[in-house]
Amino acid sequence: MALSAKLQLRQSQSLVMTPQLMQSIKLLQLTHIELERFIEDEIEKNPLLERTEQRNDDPRHDDEHDRRAEESSNGSELDRMFDADDTNAAAMSERLDTSMENVFPDDPGTAERLSPDLAAQWKSAPSATGGGEGFDIEDMAAARVSLADHVGEQIAFAFRAPSDRLIARELADSLDEAGYMRGDMAEIAERLGTDEGSVARVLAICQTFDPAGLFAKDLAECLAVQLRANDRFDPAMQALVARLDLLARRDFAQLRKLCGVEDDDLLDMLAEIRSLDPRPGLAFTRGTADTIVPDVIVSAARDGSWSVELNADTLPRVLVNQDYFTSVSKQAANNAEKEFLAECLQNANWLTRSLDQRARTILKVASEIVRQQDAFLLHGIRHLRPLNLRTVADAIGMHESTVSRVTANKYMMTPRGVFELRYFFSVAIASSAADGDAHSSEAVRDRIRELIDAEKPLDVLSDDAIVEILKRGGVDIARRTVAKYREGMSIPSSVQRRREKRALASAGG
Repeated sequence: MALSAKLQLRQSQSLVMTPQLMQSIKLLQLTHIELERFIEDEIEKNPLLERTEQRNDDPRHDDEHDRRAEESSNGSELDRMFDADDTNAAAMSERLDTSMENVFPDDPGTAERLSPDLAAQWKSAPSATGGGEGFDIEDMAAARVSLADHVGEQIAFAFRAPSDRLIARELADSLDEAGYMRGDMAEIAERLGTDEGSVARVLAICQTFDPAGLFAKDLAECLAVQLRANDRFDPAMQALVARLDLLARRDFAQLRKLCGVEDDDLLDMLAEIRSLDPRPGLAFTRGTADTIVPDVIVSAARDGSWSVELNADTLPRVLVNQDYFTSVSKQAANNAEKEFLAECLQNANWLTRSLDQRARTILKVASEIVRQQDAFLLHGIRHLRPLNLRTVADAIGMHESTVSRVTANKYMMTPRGVFELRYFFSVAIASSAADGDAHSSEAVRDRIRELIDAEKPLDVLSDDAIVEILKRGGVDIARRTVAKYREGMSIPSSVQRRREKRALASAGG
């Protein structure tokens, strides 16, 4: 069979992901803070984009604006009183219709004694009523001290010999953010050309630094250093710190034998351990947590339904400056400049349309979630319905992946608190009744937590007992699922809870 080249026509359809389409999809999953950063970058690159001021329809805003304008005008009048040609006491007294002693009782001749330079500075200084730039109080606050700076100051006072200071600084460089010493002493000694005994001696002095617990190699040593600082590292405490694994398992009976103490003393020791700081270095971290700003606000309407609105604070307001484009395009000297302006206009129009579409999509998804979870908003978590992405996507006529992007890192403020949109999607757990409705996994978790919180020391519920109680309540659930939910909520097993509650009961009795 001979091989030959042929030309064929074939008609087909395919989806081409243009850069703009990919960017539009990316906008859906951006958080409020990430979106603000993206828009700032776009405004910096595109001269046709500009922000618009948010209009406040609240009449109180207008009153506040009028009050500030009046104060500003009063401030301007006072500024005019301090004109360079009007700095004598007689003229000011005439303008104020009173004597200088009444206006400036502590120093009536202040304005009279002002030099021309100081008078100009007084005049140009920002007033307290809002005239001028003013100042930021945070600019006057002292910068936060880092862990390295805090330790470095103590090293300078704790050691006189330069060699000891060098070893101490090397040890300080090996501290992690929690304050633990992660370096190897033998390696440090070899690198500095000294013996391990000198490094150990310097390390012992460094472990006396404030806050107590720094330069420890592990958790047990960190707690021991703090207990020594409090003069509480007696033999019983030494035995307790040496067996933190028993404390993690809540094996209080074994701890009592090892420490040689009674229940009351053991409870006091445990309370003292809980008061210690397992990570003393974290007090100097500079990390800050971003405040959660809800994207959607849900409130009760007058007709008994729910009002779903987008949070105006999270809506970026961006406009395309058509006037600027018209004026600049007329002055374009060559085709390259015209193409650049046309591209900027196209990108600007695309961004405004994408932001509008993003807002509409978020509102549509949030409205459907509120419709599906109406019982939760009215009665609480026990009435949270099982819900998945496909159900919402089919109801609003969108793809499941679009709903997934919209619900990522978005928050809804409801009368019951602020929740992430993903919170309302939970796995369905079958009902034990033949015609019963399925239960949400979040509602089942809440029920398990309530049962465990209400149990008594002599009647601690096992996982099997919880399964039987839930089945009587109409929830068909397996024992391994109960165990998984309990461990996910950091709730110990029934054996560990029984030990702890009996110890607390005996101590209280």
